[in-house]
Amino acid sequence: MISSHRKISLTAGLLYLLTFVSIPTLVIYGSVKSANYILGTGPDTSAVIGGILEIIVALAGIATAITLFPILKKQNESLALGLVAARVLEASTIFLGVAFLLSIVTMRQAGVGPEALPTSFALATLYDRIFLLGQSFMPAICDLLLGFLLYKSRLVPRGLSLIGIVGAPLLLAGYFAVLFGLVGQHDPLAGISAIPVALFEFSLGIWLVVKGFNAGAAASLESKS
Repeated sequence: MISSHRKISLTAGLLYLLTFVSIPTLVIYGSVKSANYILGTGPDTSAVIGGILEIIVALAGIATAITLFPILKKQNESLALGLVAARVLEASTIFLGVAFLLSIVTMRQAGVGPEALPTSFALATLYDRIFLLGQSFMPAICDLLLGFLLYKSRLVPRGLSLIGIVGAPLLLAGYFAVLFGLVGQHDPLAGISAIPVALFEFSLGIWLVVKGFNAGAAASLESKS
């Protein structure tokens, strides 16, 4: 029979891996954000699929925090609740970004003319800005909280937790560098700053699925309740 802790770790691990399904949108959305997309013809299936993938990621992100909350709150309830709140805020920005992109698709389907190009450009710009906030700034906050909680609780190897703790400030540095125009949002340097956080979440997902929580650490947390 699977223990409650194993169920939590397995579910959380699968959800973390699910948050990577939106990676194809980096390519899919390229055409949607192009200047003349609304004047073109053809199916919008890829853009709609991209939106669905992002919605899945948003919901999975919230679910990771909710799934881990029962055990993380035994370490620090305030920080565990903060993680849930941060994930909800992150998901909200993702939903908003999807709305911006799908609005461009709707304009195209409506057959708007060249006079709507400024609106299309504005929506694409808004998507880029909300993406920067929702998938750079907020993930850094989430992983800093999560990394700290996991480090203190020893539920997973501390080396793994440290990837999140160290990666979060690096991602924040990349965010502010883009925000102040020091590097472009799509420059390689901006992408490099996101690698440690992505590595942390992917590695955590794999670890939780394959290994689960440290049994001794989980038992120690239960004794606090």
